[in-house]
Amino acid sequence: MQAAADMVFALPAPDLGAWRAGNTGTEGVWHWDSGQPGRQVLISALIHGNELCGAWALLGLLQAGLRPQRGKLTLMLCNLAAFDRFDPAHADAARFVEQDLNRQWVDARMQAGDSLERRRAAELRPFVQQADWLLDLHSMHERGAPLLLTGLQPRNLELARQLAAPEHIVIDAGHQDGTRMRDYGRFGLPDEQAGDSRSLLLECGWHGDLSSRAVAQDQCLRFLQASGGVDAHELARRLPGWRLPDAPRQWALQVTGGVVASSERFAFHQPFAGLEVIAQAGTVIGDNDGQPVTTPYDDCVLVMPSTRQARAGVTVVRFARRRAL
Repeated sequence: MQAAADMVFALPAPDLGAWRAGNTGTEGVWHWDSGQPGRQVLISALIHGNELCGAWALLGLLQAGLRPQRGKLTLMLCNLAAFDRFDPAHADAARFVEQDLNRQWVDARMQAGDSLERRRAAELRPFVQQADWLLDLHSMHERGAPLLLTGLQPRNLELARQLAAPEHIVIDAGHQDGTRMRDYGRFGLPDEQAGDSRSLLLECGWHGDLSSRAVAQDQCLRFLQASGGVDAHELARRLPGWRLPDAPRQWALQVTGGVVASSERFAFHQPFAGLEVIAQAGTVIGDNDGQPVTTPYDDCVLVMPSTRQARAGVTVVRFARRRAL
């Protein structure tokens, strides 16, 4: 992990201007219907107000005038109130206003309406419920390679392989503190009950890296093409330079568990960047209030290690088994 002095934002906040109004009556939400049969595709950004790469990608789609040739397309800028607080010198403070918006996707929480984020989730819920395919764009607290999070559903892993990028695909069971948008409603159902639904959460890299914007743009293009909503030729015409090379190979990282900090004093024994493969089970990698933290099995992969938000109850690293796809 990098020292604070090394974490200088190269990616500025986009000027959303009039684009934040939307065309649906709900701020930040744009929707178009091609009038032709096809999937209803949703691409979302700014679930967290400090994750700029997705906002840049959606702004690019809007400025390019991209429209679905088949089915429907929705673009959703989610937590604009948190985004309005963004300051690169204090980027973590813009993650949310009152509560993490990506932990509120339970009907009872949304109906309670007792925080800004729960009320916003309720506003956005109809668009999520109507979607067949969902791509949710995020970025990370630390510098690291992009990760595509599929959940446990094989259908999402199949789509991730079809996209042919990024290199690392994380198969995870969701979050202990609440349901993510990616897992809401039928997106969280097993394959035999979910119909044609697909949902992916993309971690594009560190919040402030210019490369995170390029990853978000590339994945939007790939996702739209895979959905069948927009042809490859039209995407290339409207979005020149957005497609990056395919990953040389793809790895599936099956998350088996994680480490929850006992307090803000959690510390790693070395500055892990993520995706390290620790060869031997029982290797000590950190200290959790005096308790050694060890790897549970041989060839254990460390996924998204970070102490930037460390406090009691926060997951600071996940353990995963790796296999080539």
